[in-house]
Amino acid sequence: MAQTRSSGRVAEPLYTSDERRRRDRSPWTLVQGILAPLQFAVFLVSAALVWRCLATGEGALAAHISVVIKTLILYTIMVTGALWERDVFGRYLFAPAFFWEDVVSMGVIALHTAYLGALLFGWFGLEGQMILALIAYAAYVINAAQFLIKFRMARLGAASSSVASAR
Repeated sequence: MAQTRSSGRVAEPLYTSDERRRRDRSPWTLVQGILAPLQFAVFLVSAALVWRCLATGEGALAAHISVVIKTLILYTIMVTGALWERDVFGRYLFAPAFFWEDVVSMGVIALHTAYLGALLFGWFGLEGQMILALIAYAAYVINAAQFLIKFRMARLGAASSSVASAR
């Protein structure tokens, strides 16, 4: 059932009842629920270390290690997210419900991978590497916001669905 928004537009629900059931049964839903806040916590610590390194020139090793850890968690959440998407929507990536989130995720992964390449091959120097990490983090924040908005839409859609079915 479509929802009418204040703008008068009609929006399709994020999940069909079958997709919602598959989402709730998927073990990857819990994994995503654990990894997402963990990744965000690592991001906050790492961003502070990167800013400190840029501002003072100190703590480069800690900043590098934190970005590598953040990147490894990002890779893990991307793989498990693809498994979740397969469980719920029947495809590993770019399901219509999460198409743009997946597109931006690819950019986030590309930027984090570019950072790893820069670190490994010594490209751009310390300052350039730290700036690249911050650019990757800015893309991550945009992507995280996309997912938070999408999950809020899903929650609101589920709430209005249950209200409509109770009538």
